Amino acid sequence: MRRAYVYKAFERFWHWMQAILIMFLAFTGFEIHGSLSFFGFEDAVKYHNIAASALLILIAFAIFWHLTTGEWRQYIPTSRNIKAQLDYYLFGIFRNAPHPVKKTVLSKLNPLQKLVYFGLKVLVIPVIVTSGLLYMFYRYPQRHGVEGLNIESLQAVALVHTAAAFLLAVFIIAHLYLITTGTTVLSNLRAMLTGYEDLEEEAEEKEEEAIEEAVEEPAEEISSIKNF
Repeated sequence: MRRAYVYKAFERFWHWMQAILIMFLAFTGFEIHGSLSFFGFEDAVKYHNIAASALLILIAFAIFWHLTTGEWRQYIPTSRNIKAQLDYYLFGIFRNAPHPVKKTVLSKLNPLQKLVYFGLKVLVIPVIVTSGLLYMFYRYPQRHGVEGLNIESLQAVALVHTAAAFLLAVFIIAHLYLITTGTTVLSNLRAMLTGYEDLEEEAEEKEEEAIEEAVEEPAEEISSIKNF
């Protein structure tokens, strides 16, 4: 095993701030729906909107970071080893079987994680954001002289927003469980706090070889062109 710097500073900041905001949004969201009482309805709505605005700002910075660093490639889905990964989560993990996919700095997610995170980023989060913005800035027909959207109420928007929020809640519950499935119960949590994680040397060596090959191939092509 070799200790490697896997999670960058902004990546960890984004992860934990996102977790805090989503948990707070869930808490205030339940109060808005009348499932619990803590702040009071009006304050719960106010705090929910403030947290939602903070999450939108965080998402904007996260999108910029992913695009400029190339980290968006981590979430590209693949069908390779999906069955092996599913078998591991259903059976292998309880038999102490080896993980079918080795984590590296350039490939932090296993196939199922890639698929789930991709779905969150292109479907669930956009639906929550869009429906939330409609909630925050919607104008009922003829209100203040603005026609707004040609629908009579926000009921459909509310149902979509709530359904997407529950999907996100299911993900968080599963995520909290899977945190404990690392090398030790706290190893994954420690990695997201410090940025450092113990990775298998064989996987790291293969990654380094792939990087070297990727660098050498263009250099050889340039050399051959010059010689020609």
